[in-house]
Formats: sequence, structure tokens, C-alpha cells
Amino acid sequence: MNGSAVQRFTSLSLLLLFLSSTFPVLIFLLLETGDNMNNHTFLYFAYGSNLLKERLQLKNPSAKLHCVARLKDYKLVFGNYKGLASDRWHGGVATIEHSPGDEVWGVVWRMNISDLGSLDSQENVMIGAYSPVELSVKPQGQELNCRTYIMNSCVYASPSPQYLQVIVMGAEQNGLPKDYQEKLKAVKTNMYEGPLPMMTELERARKRAKEMANYHSDI
Repeated sequence: MNGSAVQRFTSLSLLLLFLSSTFPVLIFLLLETGDNMNNHTFLYFAYGSNLLKERLQLKNPSAKLHCVARLKDYKLVFGNYKGLASDRWHGGVATIEHSPGDEVWGVVWRMNISDLGSLDSQENVMIGAYSPVELSVKPQGQELNCRTYIMNSCVYASPSPQYLQVIVMGAEQNGLPKDYQEKLKAVKTNMYEGPLPMMTELERARKRAKEMANYHSDI
């Protein structure tokens, strides 16, 4: 083997050695990047008014539909923290409680960590009305660990018709099982007929969403 051939052989050997040592590092960096991307989001299981996309996105614009899922051995109930009626909804609001054999259907949203404080604020975590918990829900396939909220010191109370309407609209919007939708519609309300500013805000949001959808469909 002449000197030129030896030099080429040596260069090729060094290149192969470099690639063999750096390739695992590159793979590791790519995997780390993927993990960090996931660390910027979290999964939230909604079962009440946040079933409705426009409701959730009023204060949490990053929320994107992930899937519909079922929470086993829990039931949906309505009430108020320490019996204090909701100023926002003028009646009982949704929570869940452990109940073997029952089930709650809801929507799993993927959200940015940047919206976590806003979501906690909406659920009145700071004043102790709700506590964030992690529960396992089941869509079609594998189970998912999701953040959700459970009311503290709940005193049962009927929801307002408007609040129930938002939940029903969210269930329809996301295609929850028909029998579960019928169960929601059958919930007795407190028959409140007064004004609810939140409903006006939601109507505006739904109108904007519809206009945007029509705009994009025309492009």
C-alpha cells in the first residue's frame, strides 16, 4: 500500500470513528428535544363547561382537542363550594366524585404550560374552591394521565339552565356518546331566567369562531 493509499485509509478510518461516536449523541439530542417539546404542554380532562371549546379558549387560547375519553368509577354532580352560589353561573357548577361503577365522559385538551395559571384561576384553585388532581382516563386505546379539578366542600345545588346548556353544547360539539348527552339534558336545573354576562361573551366567541371557519372555507 503506497503512501497516498495509507493516507486515504487513515482518513476514512477517522471519519468512521467520528461518526460512530457522534451518532448516538445526535440521536440523544433529538430525543431530548422531543421530550422538551412535550414538557411545554399538558393534558387536561374537562367534564363541565370547558367541554365547549369557545368557553375554554376565552382564557386559555392554546387549548387543542386531543381526544374524547371516559373516566371510570366517578360520577358528575353539581354544587357550590361551601354552598356559595356561583356569581358567574347563578347556580351549582360541575364537579366529580368517586362512585364505583359509574362513569364520566369528557374531553381531553392539550394545552401549553403557559395557560396553566389561567386554568387554575378559572377553577378558583387559589381560594380553595377546587383542587387540581391527576386522574387516569381512557379514550379508545391506551389510558392517559390528565389534570382535572375536583370541588372541595361541595354542597349539592342544581345548575342554571344556561350553565347546563353550555355543557350540553360542548358534549354535542365533541361527539360524546349519545346516551351520555341525553343524561346531561335530563339534569334538573334551578330555572334561573335572569341575565348571565358569560352567555353573551360566549355567543360573541362562537360567532367569531363561525365567521373564521366560513372565511377559511372560502379561501
